[in-house]
Amino acid sequence: MINNHDNPSRKIIHIDMDAFFASVEQRDNPSLRGQPVAVGGSAQRGVVAAASYEARQFGVRSAMPSVTAARRCPSLVFVAPRFEAYRAVSHQIREIFSRYSDLLEPLSLDEAYLDVTEDKSRMGSAVLTAEQIRSDILDETGLTASAGVSYNKFLAKIASDQNKPDGIFVVRPHEGAAFVASLPVHRFYGVGPKTAARMGRLGIRQGADLCDKTMEFMVEHFGKSADYLYHAARGIDQRIVRADRIRKSVGRETTFGEDLLTDTALRDALESVIDSVWHRIECNNVTGRTITLKVKYADFRQITRSRSCEQCLIGKGQFSAAARALLAQLLPVPMGVRLMGLTLSSLFPIGSKQTSNLIGHRVNSQRNFEF
Repeated sequence: MINNHDNPSRKIIHIDMDAFFASVEQRDNPSLRGQPVAVGGSAQRGVVAAASYEARQFGVRSAMPSVTAARRCPSLVFVAPRFEAYRAVSHQIREIFSRYSDLLEPLSLDEAYLDVTEDKSRMGSAVLTAEQIRSDILDETGLTASAGVSYNKFLAKIASDQNKPDGIFVVRPHEGAAFVASLPVHRFYGVGPKTAARMGRLGIRQGADLCDKTMEFMVEHFGKSADYLYHAARGIDQRIVRADRIRKSVGRETTFGEDLLTDTALRDALESVIDSVWHRIECNNVTGRTITLKVKYADFRQITRSRSCEQCLIGKGQFSAAARALLAQLLPVPMGVRLMGLTLSSLFPIGSKQTSNLIGHRVNSQRNFEF
């Protein structure tokens, strides 16, 4: 039998807020409570950024075109996003996390990994710690969160989705192999619809099917993902929780209420996007080397233009100049533009020495700390 628990002494919690953006809107506007809510877009155009659970019952999902969402749920209420409000709540949540662990890896505004092996709060149990974190979040923000508890990041993340919303699920070391074996492959983190369909054609539908395959088979069919999938199918994930994890990119895109037809209108719109993205860059205390401009035309044809600099961009002036230069390459546009986006990538933290800040696993000194 395969020894699936690579380091059974670790205790990892994955916390994921429930329908975060939509839940904040419903909390702050009582008239939206119990209503199907979509954050972002409109009934005519745009893309849904987040959907309440009431909307999800109609099949409305994030990244869905707003027109499709409105067709599926005629009573859907569209709300403009308020990112400042979401960031404020995210800061509250992270302060709560810090009470229970010094090893915190945020993945986004609304989810994070915590390594609680050291039992900083002296709860004596990873499950009790996760429950207390969820309780604190509800008491202090009025919002619910779901949690997954396990011995590695892969299983903790899957577990947090198991009993959503407002739930918790635990995968203990001796349960890992059986739990993964029964999972549909589309539940594996990183397996999208195309990969799941390819797996289906190969007769791979559950974790057990993946576990039956050799590494040679995995490399032949899944390339760079082979090693991850091979080990994940066995409940193995050696990744540590990385404190102060650096984002891969910072960006923002905007869908316009009406197609933009002139150079002047596009330049004005770009300035607004620059302001928004630069604010996010400052909030994340990062800089970067690569800037990418994305434009979607009225016929939904999409193009991107990128520029990588030898050194990191310093200050908003350099960032703005690079963005304007990319837009100039596209002018004049052949038709109306419905969406524009801007992203900064190849990021580094401000003031860093551009070295890895991985924090290794620290052994728990309390032998009686349980799941």
